[in-house]
Amino acid sequence: MQTTNLIANGGAESDPGGTGQPSAVTGWTVLEGAAAVVAYGTPGYPAPGGPGPADRGRNFLSGGTSARTRLTQLVTLPGTAQIDAGTTRFDFAGWLGGYAEQDDGVRLSLEFLSAAGTPLGLCVLGPVTATDRGRATGLLRRAGAGTVPPSSRTARVLLLFTRDGGTFNDGYADSLSLSLTAGGS
Repeated sequence: MQTTNLIANGGAESDPGGTGQPSAVTGWTVLEGAAAVVAYGTPGYPAPGGPGPADRGRNFLSGGTSARTRLTQLVTLPGTAQIDAGTTRFDFAGWLGGYAEQDDGVRLSLEFLSAAGTPLGLCVLGPVTATDRGRATGLLRRAGAGTVPPSSRTARVLLLFTRDGGTFNDGYADSLSLSLTAGGS
């Protein structure tokens, strides 16, 4: 078994791109704040040819106008027999970034849960700092991999955008992915 991307709307392509104002994000539940789907090339945001995924679509996610924005989605994991045998590998990745010299950022986390909701494992990516980005506006790829903990039935994906300065929360995220492969460890 090898899955395709299990994260719904990980590139914000299911929604029309805006200019940084709060908007709904298909597939994600807002826990705090108000995210924004932003079109690449919007003035003051990442450009279509700037640092970021080579296969980027039209849009990316940002933290909107809130000092702190949290989005989540719960993913049902397939292949429970292989998971329980300890032979399922996960690959988790995302392009994370921000604006120029600001240290606004985003952290992407993946938490494996049992059927009862007990946390069994955690993988955290980011944030990407202004220094990491060379003080340029853009996104850098961050990735993690490992074995899915036995007894995992769901995975909670969480995006936490934080504003360090300014009026907009310029943590950016795009091309978020989670895939599973049976037989790897």
